Amino acid sequence: MGCFGFLKTMMFVFNGVIFLAGAGVLGVGIWVKVDGASFTKLLDTVSPDLSQVVNVGYLCIAVGLVLLVMGFLGCCGAIKESKCMLLLFFIIVLLILVAQVAGAVVVLVFSSLADVIVAQIGNVAKDSLEKDFGKQADITTVWNTTMKQLECCGFNNYTDFDNSPFKNYTKHYPSQCCKKTEPCTEAEAKTSQIAGCYNAILNFLKDNSKILGAVALGIGGLEIAAMVVSMVLYCQIDSK
Repeated sequence: MGCFGFLKTMMFVFNGVIFLAGAGVLGVGIWVKVDGASFTKLLDTVSPDLSQVVNVGYLCIAVGLVLLVMGFLGCCGAIKESKCMLLLFFIIVLLILVAQVAGAVVVLVFSSLADVIVAQIGNVAKDSLEKDFGKQADITTVWNTTMKQLECCGFNNYTDFDNSPFKNYTKHYPSQCCKKTEPCTEAEAKTSQIAGCYNAILNFLKDNSKILGAVALGIGGLEIAAMVVSMVLYCQIDSK
């Protein structure tokens, strides 16, 4: 087969897997947004923890589309020996890698900037709770599932729900904000002192930092390998 043929085959197989994975993720994202209730019911029969997928429907669609494009360019670029497709594949993977490295640098080095970003995310999350919790079914489901799985209340604490449609209508707080009584009153929520989901997410990341680091390094290694192979094929097409 030769080195060139071997690299073509590996490029095709690798990106074929990416293409199929992208199609699957895209399908799940569309299903979640079109009929989230039936999808959640199906996941609950398998494992209640998997119901967190409903929280990231739009993210699944975006990731699925990116994987589809990458897989298509990689497969067709290798088989058709198209320099244009291989170059586009290389650029997309490079941009993703640069974005990952930039994000890591911001978090690890520019802590003040990271704090500003987190504060902005907190403001958006609090606005979402005040405007949509108890009013928009999708937003309410996302927050209820997140608070249940992470055992947290709001983004910062129970006061994030003070002006929400849910609080205004029921005169109570979500049950996740209290340890014992239901309905959850303000006095019980204050006594329970359930941590906000921001702190719960931070604790989760700290507890699983080694696993997340290993996964990140593995993904980065695959991306670098994919770029190297695509460039080798790109250069070999002319010499061939």
